[in-house]
Amino acid sequence: METVRLSATTLGSLNLPGFCPGCFWIRLRYKGAFPFQIPMSGIFISIDSYIKKLIHTPLDQGDDWPAWLPALGDVKAYVPRLHSLWFSCEDKDSGIQLAGTPDDVLRLEDGAYHIVDYKTAKVTKAQGALFPQYEVQLNAYAYIAEHLTQKEPLAPVMALSLVYLEPQTDIASDALVDVVSGAGFRLQFNVVVKPVELHPNDMIPPLLSRARSIIDSKEPLEHIAGCQDERLLKQLLALVQG
Repeated sequence: METVRLSATTLGSLNLPGFCPGCFWIRLRYKGAFPFQIPMSGIFISIDSYIKKLIHTPLDQGDDWPAWLPALGDVKAYVPRLHSLWFSCEDKDSGIQLAGTPDDVLRLEDGAYHIVDYKTAKVTKAQGALFPQYEVQLNAYAYIAEHLTQKEPLAPVMALSLVYLEPQTDIASDALVDVVSGAGFRLQFNVVVKPVELHPNDMIPPLLSRARSIIDSKEPLEHIAGCQDERLLKQLLALVQG
């Protein structure tokens, strides 16, 4: 059985209510996104990096957990240089190498770990619809952490959290003077922490098995009814074929 590399984010898509096996098969076969999809904006990557710097710098200097961020346990340190090149594990049953890059893996005073994913977004109904994917993604990180193949496992993982940093854009006109200066302006954020249920050993292996069954299909799978990506693909093919 050929080993297939799969990201935690991609695995999470199997848990979305509108999951389409046909689209999943195409993405894995052609190793990328659809040609009409827009990659994540660089500004969000910069903001994520900035947030981690704000959190990590006090810890590096031996200070306490940042006061502006709700407590996520008795944090002692964070795992540095997280990268999917080593943050991965191979599931022998499915032949899938599961990999990812968590936003933060925090080491607590008792030696346990708390895995965190930061979201620069407001907690809205649209974000709520993505929660099933985030739940798998974080549990996949926990599964990887406890089954690392290139380094010593980061175990036990005791908690998972989504940390939303909500841009505060509803500012009254008379309050703008507090955020605007001659050098520019400040964008303030409100922090919301949403715990995620921890159950990697129950959740992840069945999803890996399901992903493997789709990967092994020799023929394209059917799209779900009303799949928007299928419609766009057909339109793109019609343009190419004239």
